[in-house]
Amino acid sequence: MTEAGAPTEGDSAMTTMEAQSTAEVVAPADPAAEPAEPAAASLDERPRRSRRSLLTTIGLMALTGAIILAVVYLTNQPAKTATGDGLTSVNLTGAASGAAPEVGKTAPDFAAATSDGSTFTLGSLKGHPVWLTFGASWCQPCRAEAPDIEAAYAGFKAKGGEIVQVFLQEDAASVKDYADRVGLTYVKIPDSTTAVASQYRILGIPSHFFINADGTLQAIKVGSLDPEKIKVALAGIGG
Repeated sequence: MTEAGAPTEGDSAMTTMEAQSTAEVVAPADPAAEPAEPAAASLDERPRRSRRSLLTTIGLMALTGAIILAVVYLTNQPAKTATGDGLTSVNLTGAASGAAPEVGKTAPDFAAATSDGSTFTLGSLKGHPVWLTFGASWCQPCRAEAPDIEAAYAGFKAKGGEIVQVFLQEDAASVKDYADRVGLTYVKIPDSTTAVASQYRILGIPSHFFINADGTLQAIKVGSLDPEKIKVALAGIGG
């Protein structure tokens, strides 16, 4: 007799068969197989890659354009090759006229407009010792010695001297802006066409011409001058 509620042998067999038929069959993973990407993720990745490629292309084009603009800018700047002795070489575009300046002879006269628009002639300063200097705001050695020139001007002017600076390849507005920022108070001559520089056969800046009160050229000095050299040069023309 079988007890009530106890499973029979047939019931046990049926339970085992049902368990086997309902069990999920899991195939072993193939280590060499790559996991398949979801279809939605794959479709979404394509536009992302396309956008990245477009942004990269735009970036390269912008960089190339910047390089071209930089080359064009530098190509159109005045020649300014600095040498070890504080001299920046220049290319003159004006026509040389008259005799070249020569120590012991009268300094070549010239007429030009100052940065404030007034007319200037070197001959008008006869009777005063003159320091005629050639430079430019884009010339690093010239910028470096500008404060020393201005510092020497007060004492030189007190002795009747005058300083005149010719700015190569610059217009009046550029010279005035630079002079106002630096605080230059002596006479300033823009020489955008290098006409004055050509007359004085300037090959590099800064270049300095020290002229006696009678108009005779006492000394020519090329390259940067320190305060001691300035003092000696001005003393040579009574400054």
